[in-house]
Amino acid sequence: MPREGQAVISILRDKIVSGEFAAGQRLAEIPTAELLGVSRTPVRIAFRALAQEGLLIKLPRRGYQVRKVTNEEISGAVEVRGVLEGLAARQAAEKGLTAETQAQLEQCLAQGDAIFDKGYITEDDLEQYNILNKEFHALIIQASGNPAIQSAMQLNEHLPFASVNALIFNPEQLEREFRRFSYANMQHHAVFEALLNHQGARAEAVMKEHAHATLSQVELNDNSDTRKLINIAQ
Repeated sequence: MPREGQAVISILRDKIVSGEFAAGQRLAEIPTAELLGVSRTPVRIAFRALAQEGLLIKLPRRGYQVRKVTNEEISGAVEVRGVLEGLAARQAAEKGLTAETQAQLEQCLAQGDAIFDKGYITEDDLEQYNILNKEFHALIIQASGNPAIQSAMQLNEHLPFASVNALIFNPEQLEREFRRFSYANMQHHAVFEALLNHQGARAEAVMKEHAHATLSQVELNDNSDTRKLINIAQ
């Protein structure tokens, strides 16, 4: 099945982080589409999305350039995301979930369990997980009843890996990716349990840890332009 949509964004993000696309390298639609075996449209969309995340720079005429990103930039952005999402989880737990929100969160959890219970994942599974992951996080922010949190997150999302959308995966290492994302799904369960039990401090702590898992996925080598992925399930 052709790779489309979020899968293309995630794969390109992985290639930037791993160093396959090095800092300063120019990327163009046609060769990138040929490399991934897709049409130009999803590549064009992916380039725009990654530029908004701060991983690519739009060149004046045509194409994009891989932006040099530092450990400090990533850790700072993820730190802010963790604080904001943790605050949202705490306020949602203290306020209590509506029956509708509880049902929607339970549906996200059931979908995640269905993906990982079979013991392996495919690229299509990861595309589905990305969708439910975004919904799970959005529901918690909405349940907080604090619109300032969403506004603050939108200001932060232009920084690398500050967005919940900024998942990375390598389609050639699906066994490793199964361990990573099944662990993230377990964290979703822990957050949900804390929300149900009105455990504000626990919900905040788990949500912060969930955000910080990004730092376990990505580490930049400051001594060179190479980047490497770190397995959070080691």
